[in-house]
Amino acid sequence: MDFKDNLPIYIQIMNYIKREIITKNIKEGGKLPSVRELSSTLTVNPNTIQRAYAELEREELVFTQRGMGTFATEDVKKIENLKREMAKELVDNFLIEMQSLNFTIEEIKNLID
Repeated sequence: MDFKDNLPIYIQIMNYIKREIITKNIKEGGKLPSVRELSSTLTVNPNTIQRAYAELEREELVFTQRGMGTFATEDVKKIENLKREMAKELVDNFLIEMQSLNFTIEEIKNLID
């Protein structure tokens, strides 16, 4: 995973895990890698992974079972909402970038068609 300088690493890790859940690479209720395992894979401090997991838990996208690990939510509706939110963010960013290049909404629509 290539980290960018413009966003904290723990947020980039959160976004990565969210994508894994949305694309079903991590199934509903599926086990996430341990903090130690993911920190080794991504070569980041375990505290950074722990912070990402804690934030995902706060957002109710994962849950932790003591002694067993961290698991993706089983709430399909929550996953669908996350998918829509992320898609909306992508579209919004796309439109902002296109408008910064002086494309009109009509020109953007024509390009998409």
